[in-house]
Amino acid sequence: MATAAATDREHRTAGEEYEHTAVPLHARKSLLSVAGVWAGFPMCLGNAVFGGLIVYNLGLQQGFWAILTGNLLLFAYVGALSHHAGRTGRSFAQQAAAVFGPRGRALVSGFLATVVIGWFSYQVGLTGTTLHQVLGWAPLWGALLGAAVYIGLTAAGIRALSAVGLLGVPLFLVTAALAFWYAADDGASVSQALAFEGHGHGITFWSAVGIVVAGFVDSGTMTADFTRWSRNGRSAVWATASAFPLTNTIAYLVGGAVVATGSAVAPETDGGSYLGLLAGHGAWITALAVLFTLTNLGSVAAHCLYNAALGWSGTTPLRMRPLVVVLGVLGSLVALTGVWSSIVSWLQLLGILVPPIGAVLVVRQAADRLRSRRGHGAHEATAPAQDGTATDGTRPADGPGFVLPALIAWVAGAIAAWILHQVYPGSVDAVLGFGVAALVYGAQLRWAGRATGAVAGAKAGDAGDREAVAEALDPARV
Repeated sequence: MATAAATDREHRTAGEEYEHTAVPLHARKSLLSVAGVWAGFPMCLGNAVFGGLIVYNLGLQQGFWAILTGNLLLFAYVGALSHHAGRTGRSFAQQAAAVFGPRGRALVSGFLATVVIGWFSYQVGLTGTTLHQVLGWAPLWGALLGAAVYIGLTAAGIRALSAVGLLGVPLFLVTAALAFWYAADDGASVSQALAFEGHGHGITFWSAVGIVVAGFVDSGTMTADFTRWSRNGRSAVWATASAFPLTNTIAYLVGGAVVATGSAVAPETDGGSYLGLLAGHGAWITALAVLFTLTNLGSVAAHCLYNAALGWSGTTPLRMRPLVVVLGVLGSLVALTGVWSSIVSWLQLLGILVPPIGAVLVVRQAADRLRSRRGHGAHEATAPAQDGTATDGTRPADGPGFVLPALIAWVAGAIAAWILHQVYPGSVDAVLGFGVAALVYGAQLRWAGRATGAVAGAKAGDAGDREAVAEALDPARV
């Protein structure tokens, strides 16, 4: 009977996305399932483009170290946020409400949920240009086809993201291997790639690191939307590691190798896009290239649209799936305007504004865990109850409208990153923004804790004085 009841409950909640509550324990996914969500996300053609641009400017060897450095920074950042999500089952919007306040959540979650629509638009536009290269279609029709497929995929929910991610990884590796095979037939070689020193057109080592970080800092900050489905915090971190540094590094390096071997058609603008190498090799290879395009770019587009819809549904009473359709149509219209082509400037903006948000979340979550351990010993009950109620000790969503210390720290970090970008354009703005926001918010929490302790001590002292007076005046105690 118990097994039948559990099975019935799983069927009833199979399509539930838990927009407004924490994911309960019985709905959590396996490590493979959550890792599939994250691993297939960055292993995409868009990252091959960026990897090619980095290597085109820095050379293969220096480009490799820049790519690896950026991915290690992403792992530390996203991994910390994922651990908390796996422990509590809370989405990014739910966490933001606990840290920034219900109204502050609207600023933070609404901002990021809008930003990732831009990534969706980028993938839709890239779909149109890619299908034009492979099939000769008009970019408009290719983009419209991609938009329709990606919206439908997102509406299917988290299980569809996991499935397309697990399919996307081997498809990426197979198509990349075929591209290098054809490139080798045209004279490309490993020694040629290793000797490639780049052209040095404006991208420094640290600005390349910044591009890698900014490429996933938005969805990385919203990682809880994916890793809240993990069974615990450790599993969430392992799922994150499947993307950073593993598949994200591979995707960047594939694009870099395409450029380094001289196989890219227009490396200064299109980076390491390699699907053109598959054109003209028969109907089966062309069909594989089309399937790869829709699956690969569709994985990224669906992930970003999922972040956007879940973010806005977590900020409003609305459900996720209707928002998928509305936001998907909006993002498609943006893609058709051609705005998505200004991707580099947009990445720089993300590197300035987004990391301070994650810094505030990380500091607050660490402070809550430390306070909980001091108050309750080593044991900390942080898993959600079966009804989805989180018990992580953070402020509930019915607290103050705005938590000013958190918002001030975000603004301080963003200003510091913006100043660094203006003074030293080749620096990693994201790191400074994260560090300043963390220091500002940590200092505010420490000051508030000392002030609270002083008030509590004073009240305890007053109570002790009153008790002493009472004892002195009570005849029964004499």
